[in-house]
Amino acid sequence: MSNNNFNQNLKNISSENLDWSTIQKDMKNKFGSDIYESWLKKIEFVEEMNNYVLLSVSTRFIRDWITSRYLDQILQIVKNYKKDLTRIELKIIEKSSLDENKEQINNIKKTENISFIKDTYLQYNRIDPNKRFDNFVTGTSNKLAYEASLKVSENISHYNPLYIYGGVGMGKTHLLNSIGISLKEKNKVMFISAERFMYQFVKSIKSNDMVKFKEYFRNTDILIIDDIQFMNGKEAMQEEFFHTFNALLDKGSQIIISADRAPNKLSRIQDRIKSRFAGGLVVDIQKPDYELRSKIIKQKTEELNIFYSNQINISDEIQKFISLETTTSIRELVGAINRVVSFSRIYNKIPNLSEVKIVLKDLLNTGENKITIDLIQSIVCKFFKISKNEMLSSRRSRYLVRPRQIAIYLTKILTSKSLPEIGREFSNRDHTTIIHSVKTIEKLKENDQEMTNNINNLKNQILYNKPHEI
Repeated sequence: MSNNNFNQNLKNISSENLDWSTIQKDMKNKFGSDIYESWLKKIEFVEEMNNYVLLSVSTRFIRDWITSRYLDQILQIVKNYKKDLTRIELKIIEKSSLDENKEQINNIKKTENISFIKDTYLQYNRIDPNKRFDNFVTGTSNKLAYEASLKVSENISHYNPLYIYGGVGMGKTHLLNSIGISLKEKNKVMFISAERFMYQFVKSIKSNDMVKFKEYFRNTDILIIDDIQFMNGKEAMQEEFFHTFNALLDKGSQIIISADRAPNKLSRIQDRIKSRFAGGLVVDIQKPDYELRSKIIKQKTEELNIFYSNQINISDEIQKFISLETTTSIRELVGAINRVVSFSRIYNKIPNLSEVKIVLKDLLNTGENKITIDLIQSIVCKFFKISKNEMLSSRRSRYLVRPRQIAIYLTKILTSKSLPEIGREFSNRDHTTIIHSVKTIEKLKENDQEMTNNINNLKNQILYNKPHEI
């Protein structure tokens, strides 16, 4: 690294951080004292990275609530002070470990290769102490994945690689995290998302740090990669991943991977990589059945009772109602419990069934008409006679751009997904791209009657889940 680059990196790291106290005042003014005191005051500023801010809260419950309700608006407040900050990372860090993590960052600033190591602080430390084997609730839908994960944690290389796949919010990351916790005492564990792997790969090429990059990944004992489906395209990056994968297997390291689909269903990933994935143990996690959903609700309620000193009272009737109606994913199930608990604490009352239905109106299962991003994408693709791979590609042809923007627009207005969540489902696009797409379609609708008719037609198909030939 040249002296100029080194000095510039040092300058970037030592530049003034955000004035978090000022941002806290802005949050209090925007959201009001009640919300601020209940939730936002609990956020701790950890560190400002190159293009994002690392914040922390003490529990998963607080993180999930803030992420689902306020995070996008907090980002806009932050961007008022620094426009180049594009996202917020909200981690669970217990108070005792927060000071330790800040000290680690300060030590990192003193090292020579500042740009590389500073940016790896978050990416290579994803292990969450709250996601363990002992609080993973098992049922028929996830029993095999759980047992396989347990075997790997007891005997590395027992199944290598271990490939776990399933829909969003089914517990894949929980299992990966549990393996990491079990093995980190005696092994060098690296837990990273595919998105972070790609980001660091590109950054390492730009800064001529590929030797350091390879050293980090090929010297680990346990490599855990989450959401491997996002490692699509980028042939040079896949080439490096393939060689890293082989190097780790050759030296007996354990590899654990999660994805939202089976290896042979991965799109824009080299066949030889998919073949490697399929060569280990491949297990899936299905949607939770009623019995598993009931167990999860019971456990989550008990955890919240401990956290809030037995002040939470969710009746058996309400627990049964949530178990029956929230069927899509475990994440939505936990989110439903969090909403009911938050209602109880904010209004200082035990909600009845009618109130619970109002609180959970956008989560409740409405038979076969549950709207998902995949459903919206499928119906829009059929309408415009394009494939889903074409829609999700990076190609900018007009006949692909407009359907893609329409699908993003419909996802924004018909689901409760956040901008980052929508971006991830559209080939990991940035949230600013999502905002641009929504605004573009809104503007076109004002003067283009055909566009308005198409949007209304598609909306009806999606709402009634009855796609047909146009």
